[in-house]
Amino acid sequence: MSGPQKQDWNPEAYARFRGLRLRPALDLLNAVADLPQGTVVDLGCGDGALAQALAARFVGRDLVGVDASPAMLARAEGYTRLEQADIAHWQPAMPPALIFSNAALHWLPDHAALLPRLAGYLAPAGVLAVQMPRQFLSPSHRFLRDIAASMFPDRFDFSSYHPPVAPAVDYHALLSPLGTVDAWETDYVQRLEPTEGIHPVRAFTASTAMRPIVEKLTEVELAAFQSAYDQALTAAYPLRPDGSVLFPFRRIFFTLKV
Repeated sequence: MSGPQKQDWNPEAYARFRGLRLRPALDLLNAVADLPQGTVVDLGCGDGALAQALAARFVGRDLVGVDASPAMLARAEGYTRLEQADIAHWQPAMPPALIFSNAALHWLPDHAALLPRLAGYLAPAGVLAVQMPRQFLSPSHRFLRDIAASMFPDRFDFSSYHPPVAPAVDYHALLSPLGTVDAWETDYVQRLEPTEGIHPVRAFTASTAMRPIVEKLTEVELAAFQSAYDQALTAAYPLRPDGSVLFPFRRIFFTLKV
């Protein structure tokens, strides 16, 4: 029986829903106004899904991809250069014109300190553009915590859990002293295709939200956890006649021009 072990991101599993994950990133990109001269940074670039869109929008600029995952960076193409770095400690060599972060900063704590620090790295009139999921109290994510704590109380205690992402109004209030802010939230009603043997929502969360739990379970424990999670998901997100699921997913966006 294999014991728990920390694993790198799985690029293949993550890319399975690339289209659904790319749409909010493109919505954020469309909200970025004119930039000063300087580099464009894709902070938390993952496997490089956004490189082509960023390069097409900001022709002729240096495009830097930053991520902590070697497996993801190995897949990333289309950047002027890549940097393996923990976002919590990353600093640019020169003030960038744009720091663009799609679905990455929710993994980091203390946004009240993190976001002003990132804004401080920008060139004058530069832009910080951020998208994060705000799905943490929805059944898809709440079930992960509830089931893990119920089945494995020796390893999971979410009694003091606080969602890592605040409402859009909170980010507007935090960042407005630093410049011009636009902040909003959107619910995407995602149609998830049928998946053989597992609930489609689990297929979606397996490569992201489930990772911190999976890392602490043995193979046998994981199988039991997945079975319980699938049962709960079936009640919350019923399968349609064709086996697909409609999966509402909330995301938060903001841009700051300093």
